[in-house]
Amino acid sequence: MTANETPQPTATYDSAFLRACRREPVPHTPVWFMRQAGRSLPEYRKVREGVPMLESCMRPELVTEITLQPVRRHDVDAAIFFSDIVVPLKAIGLDLDIKPGVGPVVEQPVRTRADLARLRDLTPEDVPYVTEAIGLLTRELGATPLIGFAGAPFTLASYLVEGGPSRTYENAKAMMYGDPELWADLLDRLADITAAFLKVQIEAGASAVQLFDSWAGALAPADYRNSVMPASAKVFDAVAGYGVPRIHFGVGTGELLKLMGEAGADVVGVDWRVPLDEAARRVGPGKALQGNLDPTVLFTDKDTVAAKAREVLDAAAGLEGHVFNLGHGVMPTTDPDALTRLVEYVHTATAR
Repeated sequence: MTANETPQPTATYDSAFLRACRREPVPHTPVWFMRQAGRSLPEYRKVREGVPMLESCMRPELVTEITLQPVRRHDVDAAIFFSDIVVPLKAIGLDLDIKPGVGPVVEQPVRTRADLARLRDLTPEDVPYVTEAIGLLTRELGATPLIGFAGAPFTLASYLVEGGPSRTYENAKAMMYGDPELWADLLDRLADITAAFLKVQIEAGASAVQLFDSWAGALAPADYRNSVMPASAKVFDAVAGYGVPRIHFGVGTGELLKLMGEAGADVVGVDWRVPLDEAARRVGPGKALQGNLDPTVLFTDKDTVAAKAREVLDAAAGLEGHVFNLGHGVMPTTDPDALTRLVEYVHTATAR
């Protein structure tokens, strides 16, 4: 499928997940979890043993197995493609790595206009392992949708400018405030790379995509609107023609929810800080919402988990569309059985 083709119904079209994204009636509230394929699963730790993170993202058979693991174990309503937000940056030749216990580390941070020359366009030939893995996955998943994903331009820029994870984003924000033209050009370049990465995933068979702007919560609304939103909107616009749902998520973005929807999302992800009924008021009509159980609730007893999940479902009762998820990713020490029970509870409690 290309962006100019009329989307055709697929095996996943009538799935609860895609129906909820389209704000249509569902047989039950669909559930999936960010970071559902990861360190909380013993089977994941086993297959990843001795394999560096970025290498594991480039082995199609391994990507397929890891992506399928939570679908088998938890009976979630969607799979999310196992990858990392820095994969497209690595694919275009940037010297970076994911260091255990630290995160992405960039050998030469992007600080000057000359550094932009290192950010060349991404082509499908740069990521053949993505196309191959998604082909394998869609055959295995059948009627279960696969969510593709990418990091949003601001979050990618934060890593590139800082050189790694940051709590303050002082270098990124200094560029944004002090050299707005360079900042805008950097985010525009990253928007093109991100859009190309999402297109590869959609054309290979992904049924939806999620843009992770993990660190957008560090921004004031005016700064987001003026200095970040144009690049995110460019990404969403670039994939609009494919007709697949577009999800937008960030952490600590309660003050940005309306803007994140306006950037072009069909579904706005909400972290645990804002109840879904209030989030719906902020976002406005015409959008589905995704979220938003606090991930730490899963460390309590099963009755407490059920009660807290019920609170989320009650807050979502009036929504046009709701995809149940956590308010952030699954924490590594989470008991996998707690996730399985949560999926079963939501499915049972919302069965129509």
